[in-house]
Amino acid sequence: MERLLVVSSSPHIHSPLDTPRIMGYVLAALAPAGLCGIYFFGLRAAVVIAVCIAASVLTEYLWTRCTNRPNTIADLSAAVTGLLIAYNVPPSIPLWMAIVGCVFAIIVVKEFFGGLGCNIVNPALAARAMMLTSWPVPMTSWTLDGVSSATPLALIKTGAADKLPSVTDMFIGHIGGCIGETSSAALLLGFVILLYAKIIKWHIPVVYVAVATALCTIFGRSAGPVYEVLAGGLLLGSIFMATDYTTTPITVRGQVIFAAGCGVLTALIRTFGGYPEGVSYSILIMNLFVPLIDRATKPHIFGEVKKHG
Repeated sequence: MERLLVVSSSPHIHSPLDTPRIMGYVLAALAPAGLCGIYFFGLRAAVVIAVCIAASVLTEYLWTRCTNRPNTIADLSAAVTGLLIAYNVPPSIPLWMAIVGCVFAIIVVKEFFGGLGCNIVNPALAARAMMLTSWPVPMTSWTLDGVSSATPLALIKTGAADKLPSVTDMFIGHIGGCIGETSSAALLLGFVILLYAKIIKWHIPVVYVAVATALCTIFGRSAGPVYEVLAGGLLLGSIFMATDYTTTPITVRGQVIFAAGCGVLTALIRTFGGYPEGVSYSILIMNLFVPLIDRATKPHIFGEVKKHG
């Protein structure tokens, strides 16, 4: 025979994207927000970013060595986790707290469950929740231009909407907040990069932001929908953490349900909770419902015969 056919199991079509390339695109999409954070918060932000990335990569390397498992730092997932942790903390955070958060994310949230692809919640958000519970004051101390300042969400929560910064300042990132969440322009640029590279789809970010903003407006929060979108970590969470492959549903219908749930929880926490922000906890809670959502939205198998009796 001039032509031999090889019989193999599915899948027969493979994407050219592998894990290192996907994570590389995510790092590239996150870079604009990091540069804006360094520009507005100064060298301290750059130090926190470098320490978090180094701590996450080193922790994963040491864990694989101690457990005799293959070295996985080349897939860049630990670097992405470290960068996201840095983006979710204020620039004034003590470095040792940031390191503890990175160790918690890599070992407890990721490696204890089997490594990349096996964790049940987003490691960076779990680390942020742990740090916020353990050290609430350092995690909620904000500075801008060397002066202590309240975040826009805190001003809205306390009824001081008249003291909110301008929409322009919020869009470019000249406000108090976590390192990577303040510049909406940079985050939207990252969103475009991820869409162009086909790393994510639009469903989760758009539905998440739309539901959260609509409900906050319906609940009568004083700032208005524009501030709800630009303030806090809504864009950072919806674009870069709610879209995590491992902790989100597989089907588009499931992703829409997941995103809507995140939006509802975010609006409820922002409006009625004691904490002004609700993105982290909303995504973490919905991460736990992903198996149920996948089960409820799984597609029918072609040619499947239902059993009766």
